[in-house]
Amino acid sequence: MDSVSSHVSFIGIVDFTEDARWVYASESVQDLLGFEPRELIGRPSLGLVHPDELAQVRKMHYDTIKQDKAATLAYLRMKHKDPCKGYILCSITRTVCQNVLVGSVSFASPGPRAMHNNSTAQEVTVITPSARDFEFRRWNDPNPMPPCPILAPPGRGNGPDVDDPSHSPPMRFNPLPHQSVRTSLILDRFSERCGIHYCANDSILPPETVMGRSFFDFVTPRHEDLVRNWIDVVKGWGVNERGQPSDGGFGFGKFAICVRGRDSRYVLPHYFLCLILMSQLFSDFHFILNVLNPVSLRTDVPSSRTRRSPPSNSARSQSHPSRARSHSRRDLSSPLRVREYQKPSAPGDEIMVDAIFSAHSDGLLVIIRKASSS
Repeated sequence: MDSVSSHVSFIGIVDFTEDARWVYASESVQDLLGFEPRELIGRPSLGLVHPDELAQVRKMHYDTIKQDKAATLAYLRMKHKDPCKGYILCSITRTVCQNVLVGSVSFASPGPRAMHNNSTAQEVTVITPSARDFEFRRWNDPNPMPPCPILAPPGRGNGPDVDDPSHSPPMRFNPLPHQSVRTSLILDRFSERCGIHYCANDSILPPETVMGRSFFDFVTPRHEDLVRNWIDVVKGWGVNERGQPSDGGFGFGKFAICVRGRDSRYVLPHYFLCLILMSQLFSDFHFILNVLNPVSLRTDVPSSRTRRSPPSNSARSQSHPSRARSHSRRDLSSPLRVREYQKPSAPGDEIMVDAIFSAHSDGLLVIIRKASSS
């Protein structure tokens, strides 16, 4: 394993079929396994698993779907395209998103990063025996996004343990149980806007609306700073020993999203806007004189004894064309305009969601589901 491929992680999505066919693979898959993304789409991902581990990995794939798991981690071997490189020990993350499994694949190597990944995952499964040294969990660590409860098959009652292979029901990938409502987003980790590159389904956010827009357009203003801080932390985790983008475990949080979206573009600080407006005001000397002292500095205003009622706005503009020009220059429709006032969200426009954040070489993975309580 060369130094480049040993520090990358690619984002992968597979379907619920028995062979777990590839639906999506990010570009770093070529650095890690030698395949281009187009070579994998539609092909079985289990076809890359070591033959000695295939039965265990297929059962793990089935159990992950059946139990609606999230933020799980497994160690297994996957085949490289170059036969000379053989099989590579990989760290694989998985989360169920309704009809697909979303996660990442990275090279498994010992060290602080592996310990961090293990300590933040909700479940760790070691299939390749040589990876036992990577297993690391914290005592009494609460589960921030628990899977659905495992239901015993009908008629079993209090019989033998369902985990007993001799009594386990056969794996049936069709039909599969209904999954909880979740969606996944792949964000650009190399920009402040965190543009959305991929949306798995339309259960929470419509893909045709979110694609290409900033992720923060769909975060409520009161939670935007908080979510930005979370993403900065996850980005800091997702850096290898050489300072290169890589994987970095899971982060969990709860925030409110704007279903219809909003404009989250950066707004200039108020003091800077005041300086800009003042410079526009001072560009018209006559207007400044009238603003500073509209009576004593104007030569065409009659004395206080014979002062007439002030003319209308239209008359002022006609008698002082420079003032009309200055007002047009101060129009906030210029490129430096601030955000327009946004109406308060109507009921149903905001949804509280539980979220899983994880960083990878090609982007940020965000998985959200509707929160059980506000």
